[in-house]
Amino acid sequence: MKMLLPWELLILLSLTDCLAENARHGPVFSQEPSDIVFPMSTGDNLVIINCKAKGNPPPHYRWKVNGEDIDTHSDSNYRLLEGNLLISNPDFISHGGVYQCIATNVFGTIVSRDARVQFAFLQSFSRKPRNPVSVREGQAVVLLCAPPSHHGEIKYSWVFNRELRPLQQDARRFISQKTGNLYIAKVEAPDAGNYTCAVRNMMTNSSEFSSPTPLVVRRDVIMGEYEPKIEVRFPETLHISKGMSVKLECFALGNPVPSISWRRADGNPLPAKIKINHSVLEIPYFRPEDGGIYECVAENNRGQNVAKGKLIFQNVEHLHWGQTLKDAQMAIDANLLWECRAFGEPRPTYRWLKNGHPLTTQWRIHMEANTLTISKIALSDSGMYQCIAQNAFGSIHASAELKVVASPPDFTRRPVKKSTVLQRGGELVLECRPDASPRATISWWRGGDLLRGGGRQMIMEDGTLRVANITKSDEGRYMCVARNHFGAASSSGSLAVKEPTKIIAPPLSSDASVGQSLVLPCEVASDSTLSPVFKWFFNGKAIDFSRQDHFEMIGGGFVGDLMVRNVQLKHAGKYVCMVQTEVDTVSAAANLIVRGPPGAPEAPSVTDIADTTVKLSWGPGPDNHSTITMYMVQARTPFSIGWQTVKTVPDSVPGQMMHASVTDLIPWVDYEFRVVAVNVVGVGEPSTPSEPIRTKPAVPRVAPINVSGGGGAQGELVITWEPVPEEQQSGEDFGYVVAFRPLGSSTWIQTALASPDASRYVYRNDSIPPLSQFEVSVGVYNSVGEGPFSQVVKVLSSEGEPTEAPSGMRGRAASASEIVVFWEPVPPRSTNEIISYELLFWEEGSLQSDAGRVRVPSNNTALLSGLKASTVYQISVRAQNSAGLGPCSPAINITTRKPPPSRPPGSVEWSLTNSKIFLNWEPVKASANESEVTGYKVEYRQNWNSRTAVLETNKTSIELQIPTGEDHVIEIKAVTEGGDGTSSGPIRIPKMSSECQRLDYMRWK
Repeated sequence: MKMLLPWELLILLSLTDCLAENARHGPVFSQEPSDIVFPMSTGDNLVIINCKAKGNPPPHYRWKVNGEDIDTHSDSNYRLLEGNLLISNPDFISHGGVYQCIATNVFGTIVSRDARVQFAFLQSFSRKPRNPVSVREGQAVVLLCAPPSHHGEIKYSWVFNRELRPLQQDARRFISQKTGNLYIAKVEAPDAGNYTCAVRNMMTNSSEFSSPTPLVVRRDVIMGEYEPKIEVRFPETLHISKGMSVKLECFALGNPVPSISWRRADGNPLPAKIKINHSVLEIPYFRPEDGGIYECVAENNRGQNVAKGKLIFQNVEHLHWGQTLKDAQMAIDANLLWECRAFGEPRPTYRWLKNGHPLTTQWRIHMEANTLTISKIALSDSGMYQCIAQNAFGSIHASAELKVVASPPDFTRRPVKKSTVLQRGGELVLECRPDASPRATISWWRGGDLLRGGGRQMIMEDGTLRVANITKSDEGRYMCVARNHFGAASSSGSLAVKEPTKIIAPPLSSDASVGQSLVLPCEVASDSTLSPVFKWFFNGKAIDFSRQDHFEMIGGGFVGDLMVRNVQLKHAGKYVCMVQTEVDTVSAAANLIVRGPPGAPEAPSVTDIADTTVKLSWGPGPDNHSTITMYMVQARTPFSIGWQTVKTVPDSVPGQMMHASVTDLIPWVDYEFRVVAVNVVGVGEPSTPSEPIRTKPAVPRVAPINVSGGGGAQGELVITWEPVPEEQQSGEDFGYVVAFRPLGSSTWIQTALASPDASRYVYRNDSIPPLSQFEVSVGVYNSVGEGPFSQVVKVLSSEGEPTEAPSGMRGRAASASEIVVFWEPVPPRSTNEIISYELLFWEEGSLQSDAGRVRVPSNNTALLSGLKASTVYQISVRAQNSAGLGPCSPAINITTRKPPPSRPPGSVEWSLTNSKIFLNWEPVKASANESEVTGYKVEYRQNWNSRTAVLETNKTSIELQIPTGEDHVIEIKAVTEGGDGTSSGPIRIPKMSSECQRLDYMRWK
């Protein structure tokens, strides 16, 4: 490397410092000043114009007004706060104007857009008295306002004779908001007086009043009538921007007072949005269709006058950038092209600034509208550039920084690739892209030899080295040397050449059946120093072995076979084995065909519907790579359990046939059909069911079963059967035909039952002897015709009622409310079978028809309860069979016992010793109408247990052995022939702990 000269070293050091400050940049506005109107009447006497810019180092600021620099040191009204300009105690004359902010740092200067600062103010009227205005009655007059100097929106009004409220406008009087003048079309006598013009600034909210103008009305001569004269007119041509609101004033003088009307010259009606208030027409939100010639017509009985004006839509589009500037960092001697583009109406013009000063065309600098070109850039071209687009409505600024870099070659950011490994026969591509300004010249070296290009070697224009069809002899270290007139640098990398990878056992296309497993091989031969990585792809997507149950990669080293377990139809497709090494990638593909049971055929269609047959046709489904051998037809009805295979013609439908006849169906039943395909792999998925159909009706084919009968009331023949199921009824209006005849008779009696749910028929004839034999058969019918009858069976008619009464009836009183009755059963000769016995009981002296009834099974004893005490009851019994009740036995009389005493055992005392309870009580004495006491009943139980123990005694004391540790409840009742007496009520005995078992407790009740 050559030694640097002193001046070169100085430049290099300065450039190194520049590169170290790479993050530094020129100023960029983050906030620019805007137009402002400041109301002078407010109490705040400070105006702030905002300006802020970013930069590194931070920029400093200065301002201009009307093109002149502002000296904030010498002018006390101005001061800077960061970048903002503050104006203290502003004056609308000396401080109004166009302001511009200028930001500067070491990299350059930028200027802001123009900001117009205005002050809203309203000065006072002259205090000089105004001359009287003399006018004849009926004449017109105009009173001039002559407003003082002002800025900002102004509203005019007039005051008559110092009244509190302003003068009201009408068809005769009008106040122009353009001039402030008051127009009276025809003066009347009451108009005489003093008129004061009032001016109000809407921004400062301040008002001023003129000196009064006296109006004198002369009545010596009355003005005659004359035609309208339009005194207030709107401009003949007005340019209106989109969205603006425009007001047109029109007022005429005349006698009589003219009327004012508005119209469009083209005859079109005025838009609905237009507002008309006496002599003012207002068009809000002006749009292109609102343009045209508008006419104001003033008219009275002396004539008319017309004022015209043309409103022209002016398409104004605010300026905005479509393309701005971008900062550029370029090398010496490079060429710069900057282009900015703005949109707006009218179309903008462009000018360029550098560091805040206008840029002029020189021998290297060329400007053409929005394009700036600088050829052979030099260090002096560094700085801040601005493109300014402007039209009659304003301007916009775009800024960018140009940094010119001068530096020796440097590989720090982009060194030559340190190590490259390629397969034999490949192409070596080494880039050499150092940072350098100006651009460096490139040379390549291998070992100590300079590479000059040619043959397999090529050095590209950008310095890239390409070596084609590399061999082992190309291995080694390659060095790139870069030079410019600021210095030189080099960077190097090594090349290693490997043998290419080859797949020696690729996967082979194959097929498999569903459920099988198979292995797709993939084995490579590769350079021994390389480690191949195997990847498998299925139908273009990489197989994620961690999320796949069916796939597993087996082998290792140079083998990466793919095992597919439990193959399914979804696994059919293209498999690719990809092998990657450090130097190359190879792949091989194979197709897997999966044979499985057939897919679902198309839904069958049903035709030729008969009572027991239909015809089906269908379309084939996928055979899944195995020929369909046959089809099965299945059906279901509302009465079947799931789908059932049905008979077809042909019996076995071959795989190439797509139609069949279904036989042995049931008439008048709703059916759905589906088709299932079969191949050698298995039975496939069923088709979608057909639309439901109903077979045609037919004569019933099934007779009722389990025909029998018997029983019933006397004179009845009862016939029963099992109803025919709905699916076997074969049509509408299904019913039964019941046929019967006495045994030995040749004539059948038939009855039709129109209910399909009927299962019983009763024939009544009082002349039928009991237990007569009949031959019975039950047939079926529907709307088509009669079906078969059941086999003939023999059925007995009902038996007769019992003819004898039970005998040997006896009984006894069990208590005051119960009687036990006994009798001898009816002998078998009297009846076929006794179902039950019925007891009748009634009080002596009452009627048997009022008797109570108790029915008991066919035994010979019964207990009557709930009876009255000391009462005589008459009791009778009779037998019952299926035909009815037999005769009653003779009644017997039994008297219930006296009631038990109503007084309970009294003065109950108890004592508890160890596990024994000793009880004693006073005896119960019965009254004359109560049963005598025969003993006592003691009932006791544990407090928590509902199970009660009972002891009886004929004494008035008793000893009970009870377990300790539990509470007990005891009750005592008297025992009599009339039943148990009234209870003593519950006596609660508390539990006794083991420590207290030897103590005696005495209690009494």
